[in-house]
Amino acid sequence: MLLETLKSMVAVNDPSTLLSGWMESFGQDVWNYAFFLTKRKDAADDISQDVFLRAYKHWNDFEGRSSVRTWLLTITRNLSLNYLKSSFMTRVSLTGWITSKQTGPSAEKEFMDAAAVSQIWKCVMELPPKYREVLILEFHYQLPRKEMAQLLGLSEGTIKSRLHRARARMETMLKGADIP
Repeated sequence: MLLETLKSMVAVNDPSTLLSGWMESFGQDVWNYAFFLTKRKDAADDISQDVFLRAYKHWNDFEGRSSVRTWLLTITRNLSLNYLKSSFMTRVSLTGWITSKQTGPSAEKEFMDAAAVSQIWKCVMELPPKYREVLILEFHYQLPRKEMAQLLGLSEGTIKSRLHRARARMETMLKGADIP
């Protein structure tokens, strides 16, 4: 039903309207996911553009077995993994953790909360990619396990197992970290 509705919108409206709608609705999700996978802002920018161009070119190939969002995140994942495997990335070492440099007058509690959130994200980004990815898909994107399994090309049991292991590692890492 959703697929028929979306395809009828393409036939009625200008195709560029569809692309604009996707970018407005899912652009930030696509960019964030690309950034989480690559840990590079410039790569996330490039990958995000490529995702929407590929989705636009291959719209007729979309079968509607998942939501448009899941389909776009799948494209994002594939392009991000290709980027990470490229010869450029094998020759370049990534440096450090990217942090926000927002400063300003704040209460002690706000500082402590921000430090805790920063430490949690740092721990998430230090997880192996297979664990980091399922945590991000579950907590940030709130995808159900079935859609995660489809997006990652894994069984639901594997997703459940990875989530369990990821949570256990996060718990261990956070206990070892001095979170305010």
